[in-house]
Amino acid sequence: MVFVNVGVDFNEPGACQRIDRFDGADLNIHLLRRLKPMRKPLFLIMTLAMMGLLLAAPLSGLDQAQAVTLEEAIEQAPKGTGEGQIDPKAKPGFLGIPGAPTPSLVYGFLWAIWVGWIFSTVGAFGGIMAGVGHITIFGLGDYAKSFGKGNPLNKIVTDSIRVSNQWLVGLSGLISSTNYYRMGRLVAPLGLCLAIGGVGGSWLIPALTAGKVSLRDYIGYFGLIVLLLGFMLLRETTAAGQAKKKKAKEAAAAFEKQAKEGGDTSEGVKVLEGSWPLMFVALGLVVASALWANMVEGMKMVAYGLALAGWVTTFFAGTIRFTFFGVEFAFKAYIPMLGGIFIAALASFLGIGGGFLFVPFLTSVAGLPMFLVAGTSALVVLVGMIVSIFSYMIGKGVPVYWGLIGAELVGIFVGSMIGPRTSKYIPDIWLKRLFVLLAFYVGIRYTTKGFLGKAILPPF
Repeated sequence: MVFVNVGVDFNEPGACQRIDRFDGADLNIHLLRRLKPMRKPLFLIMTLAMMGLLLAAPLSGLDQAQAVTLEEAIEQAPKGTGEGQIDPKAKPGFLGIPGAPTPSLVYGFLWAIWVGWIFSTVGAFGGIMAGVGHITIFGLGDYAKSFGKGNPLNKIVTDSIRVSNQWLVGLSGLISSTNYYRMGRLVAPLGLCLAIGGVGGSWLIPALTAGKVSLRDYIGYFGLIVLLLGFMLLRETTAAGQAKKKKAKEAAAAFEKQAKEGGDTSEGVKVLEGSWPLMFVALGLVVASALWANMVEGMKMVAYGLALAGWVTTFFAGTIRFTFFGVEFAFKAYIPMLGGIFIAALASFLGIGGGFLFVPFLTSVAGLPMFLVAGTSALVVLVGMIVSIFSYMIGKGVPVYWGLIGAELVGIFVGSMIGPRTSKYIPDIWLKRLFVLLAFYVGIRYTTKGFLGKAILPPF
């Protein structure tokens, strides 16, 4: 005999009688209705992966003609035992480069647990923390710099570090968003709309400005803005600040009460209104535009048209309405899409990873409680990471050090499984304070890097 959980409370009077009246067809229909809403995010993830494979496979190699391979870069590097030189007799290290650092797999695994936990808990800072490990702790940043900017090994090692960070954050985003959806703490429509703006904006805005707009020289001022943003979010944790976020406070209180009493917290987010087909179409268009722009030489108008079509489609998606523990939230689909464009453009102009800016948008602009922010932000970041990894590895042939990445991905899995389960026991106000603390970290780093020429906090 097979027992199937169809979502019926068997302690409820009459429940068994109702089950007795179910014939096979009724049971199948009931199960399909129960499972239908759960298929959407999983279908989204599978669609993105398949889209990347289908688009990348025929296009791979189109943008690699001028690329210098790792073997060629090693051959071209000056030979010797000094800094910035390759000793052919030395033991192979990172990427198989003779004499390169050999990161500890154990340390990589342990550090990745922290990266996975922090990202899956607050929905941000995964890339920054992964960078701290690769660049500072393992010494790969200094090793890349030792070759000088003109040496191909500098670019290859730097790109490999970047892609390694993206693998860690991407897997954490996949696991976190899946877990949070099952827990009822992921607002999928909101994440999709932010991703629609973010994926397209990350390449289209810099391309349209043709590199004429660069704010790298003003990164110190950006650091000050992040610090100011940290203080603003800190104010939201005060009584006066929380009074202005009544819906978020009410929803958070209901969730915390349920979690404290040991009740079921998995029936949280319920989407009441929103056009799923249009959002999927819009997302598919901007993902295709980014892959085309990053992997195909010429014919950029095709990529421009795909991105703009995706953005325009979002305006027809209408209003998104959902509830979280009885509290209703609503927003126009194009609002987070425009927010995603702005965040992606700012990050591109400054030459930084802007994922941590999604959290202030979700809390301060969308007005969500922190219990919904981490999963929603993870979904946005996941979409961007899929596109970026395909673009770097398939479009540009960037290599990665799979021995280290393999150990780190195991750690990421562990940390990302723990984060969603421990975060529900952390009060909403302390989740926001944890984010504020990390915002101060980022703000101080960029402020000192901009005004002093060197960051006083890692990655240096």
